[in-house]
Amino acid sequence: MEDKKNSDIQRGRLENISNVEIMTDERWKAIINNDATYNNKFFYGVETTGIFCKPSCKSRAPKKENVRIFLTAEQALNRNFRPCKRCKPTNENLPDNEWITLVTEYIDKNFTEKLNLESLGAIAHGSPFHLHRTFKKIKGITPTEYTQHVRLNAARKYLIETDKSITDISICVGIPNSTYFITLFKNKFGHTPIQYRKLHRLMDKEEE
Repeated sequence: MEDKKNSDIQRGRLENISNVEIMTDERWKAIINNDATYNNKFFYGVETTGIFCKPSCKSRAPKKENVRIFLTAEQALNRNFRPCKRCKPTNENLPDNEWITLVTEYIDKNFTEKLNLESLGAIAHGSPFHLHRTFKKIKGITPTEYTQHVRLNAARKYLIETDKSITDISICVGIPNSTYFITLFKNKFGHTPIQYRKLHRLMDKEEE
């Protein structure tokens, strides 16, 4: 009985390994060519987005190193990947709130990259218009506004915790135009970055 249990555990481990590590040239070609003849033969998940698709999905081709192969949709779901809204690998729509959660998580982790509606739509496997409308419905603000919010909060942390220049900080948070960065920061916090840093440090001295 114990031997059978150990055998089942070992088999499960092997299956888990093979299910996510059997990328072949044939499968990769199917993904980049959106080959529908491979649908239901395998599914692929993209680690950076947490989304999985059919091989025929028309979404932008992912980086090969970020792709994980699954033999069934259930395996992808069990590894916490969520179905693409465009190709619907489970033949069901991903709920809007789950979709937008994936998008906000991506922005939170990748706000230093060049992000706009077009790139976010491609990453999230949806049209820019639909993403904009759905994001605002769920979050109350647009994807662009949310991205700015994340970037400016990161900038505020840099101002408080480092001696980086304003130009360096603007680049670090994904807003390479420092003049535009200063304008956005002042609109959000009521002070320029330099004023904010001085004010915060003055307050720290008074508390000492």
